[in-house]
Amino acid sequence: MANKFIGYGTGRRKCSVARVWIDNGDGGIEINGKKADSYLGRKVLEMHINDPLVALEAEGKYTVKALVKGGGITGQAGAVRLGIARALVDYDETMRKPLRDAGLLTRDARVKERKKYGRKKARRGFQFVKR
Repeated sequence: MANKFIGYGTGRRKCSVARVWIDNGDGGIEINGKKADSYLGRKVLEMHINDPLVALEAEGKYTVKALVKGGGITGQAGAVRLGIARALVDYDETMRKPLRDAGLLTRDARVKERKKYGRKKARRGFQFVKR
């Protein structure tokens, strides 16, 4: 499958992992076999995953295919965004500088904090009554 594609990148965000392949084409983005707009369902997330192509002024030049697992759609969109940026760098190393300057090659390491014992949530304790 990866033989016919020109670039590959892996993106991660929260609990989501995206495997992304790019190829020369018409600019279509496919996530888990569906068009990006129908898969994500929100215009903001569509704009979010297009950021690497917008930064390089390459909208419509590459076809993107992504397989995503885990998390929700926001985390998956962030994972696809990082995967697209890494795939573009895999294809052409000269794209690294503009993508780095736009902050698109940095993995967002924020994940949900675990719940602690004796607490209702990660930080929220139970309500305290003095009297």
